[in-house]
Amino acid sequence: MLTLREVSIDNKRVVIRVDFNVPISVGNVLDDERLKATVPTIEYCLARNSEIVLLSHLGRPKGRVNTELSLRPVARRLETLISRPIEFVENLNDYFQKLQNTDTTVPGKISFLENLRFDPGEEANSTALGATLGTIGDVYVFDAFATAHRAHASTHEAIKAAPVSVAGLLFAQEIETLSKVMQTPSRPLIAVVGGAKVAGKLEVLEKLAKVADTLLVGGGIANTLLLAKGCSIGRSLVEKELVSTAQSLATQPSLELPVDVMVCDEISPNKNALFRLLDQISEGDVIVDIGPETGRRFAKIINEAGTVLWNGPMGVFEIDQFGEGTRVIANAVGSCRGFTVVGGGETFAAISKYSAAQKFDYISTGGGAFLEFIEGRKFPAIDALSAQ
Repeated sequence: MLTLREVSIDNKRVVIRVDFNVPISVGNVLDDERLKATVPTIEYCLARNSEIVLLSHLGRPKGRVNTELSLRPVARRLETLISRPIEFVENLNDYFQKLQNTDTTVPGKISFLENLRFDPGEEANSTALGATLGTIGDVYVFDAFATAHRAHASTHEAIKAAPVSVAGLLFAQEIETLSKVMQTPSRPLIAVVGGAKVAGKLEVLEKLAKVADTLLVGGGIANTLLLAKGCSIGRSLVEKELVSTAQSLATQPSLELPVDVMVCDEISPNKNALFRLLDQISEGDVIVDIGPETGRRFAKIINEAGTVLWNGPMGVFEIDQFGEGTRVIANAVGSCRGFTVVGGGETFAAISKYSAAQKFDYISTGGGAFLEFIEGRKFPAIDALSAQ
């Protein structure tokens, strides 16, 4: 792939596909980390007198205009972060026509287009929409790692249609960092995987079980694997249809599962967690966290790591009394002397809650893309960029 630093963008119009799919409440951005992560790419272009056009999606409007999913609050928040005015563009068709009828660029101008998913052509990977997005500027910069695994108009067809397409600074960094972790990590490589469900992660777990020296699994994912090993899990969250598939994974020598857990009879802020060894779990128990001995074992393994890759919490950390296992893991990864990489929205929420974000070497902006890259799947955006 060509990267942004390898092409001339001086006084050119640069279209940047960012991922500003962030939580918004009552017109306010609740988490601006993805915005901050893309600021270096924006500032790099501004320093070269480029005119900038920003593209993003927000939520799942399913090809229809939904004012609750407008990107206007995101544009206003970005103005604050970069201390520059931004022109927000609601009528995309008029804007496209205007740009296609002029070759003049306005150095330093920033335009932010309304939610691309208001147009049904975005998720349909429309050739026509992709051609429009790709040709309104001189250079198309793809800087949205979290969307790179989807073949949409702005993540695939636009890259193909643009006169020059390059990887943005954030996207290039994501690919470089995760490639290094998977291909040439400092050993031992310790993978920590949690979260609620096995679905979508089973292939990732199988890959990690082969490349990691130790694979530590907690959260709801561990329940399915414990059941596959013949353990009772009571009424805990489990994907029974995947138990037979998970049986081969459960026998992998690199896999470490909980040896004790915390349970309750109902997941509620009003309930307290009770300690259980695996052979003490009753039919009415619901597993909500890893136990203290598991936390100590996992932390010891993490502390000796050369590289740590972490995705997913160890339990229902959103409820304080069910979050001790996740807190222990966050602190262990944060204090590890090895190279530490975390990814996924829930993981970032967890480390933010326990004030550990500043201790990590790299925090990926990707969720599903993070996992699919680790698994080794092909990305439409990478294929399109590589074909330039």
